[in-house]
Amino acid sequence: MTATPDLGTPRLASPDLLRSAFRRHAAGVAVITARDAGGPVGFTATSLTSVSAEPPMLSFGVGTGASSWPAISTAEHIGVHVLGEHQAELAATFARSGADRFGPPTGWREGHAGVPVLDDVLVWLVCRVVARIPAGDHRIVLAEVVVGDPSRAGRPLLYHQGGFSGLRD
Repeated sequence: MTATPDLGTPRLASPDLLRSAFRRHAAGVAVITARDAGGPVGFTATSLTSVSAEPPMLSFGVGTGASSWPAISTAEHIGVHVLGEHQAELAATFARSGADRFGPPTGWREGHAGVPVLDDVLVWLVCRVVARIPAGDHRIVLAEVVVGDPSRAGRPLLYHQGGFSGLRD
């Protein structure tokens, strides 16, 4: 007979259970940007995923209650920015409700299709939105990469246990 390890006390599925589980899952940090009639919008995302190499596609989740959702819900193109470990404050700015995300010290320029492109990021991509798939209180946005620049050297910013950090050797 094999001893059963202590698995703790199981909890029923809930938003809190899911949040608690994913605080233990380290994730890369990205900022998603778009533009609407009111100007540039953006938010911090840890749900960025590569979907397909042919054609080059990615996905991310966005809450339908997020201030950026109205622009993302109609945008034909979006920007995806992979942040470096030196950009924890930028990630926090784009995660903070009510922040002036595109004011100083945020550096950015208008890119392909009018998409806001952030300065000094490890990677930036401009993507064409292909689909917005309902998923509970979120939408999964599927987008095809149009143009980008992955040439900046550096280490990625990570999100883990409710905070931003870098890789450890």
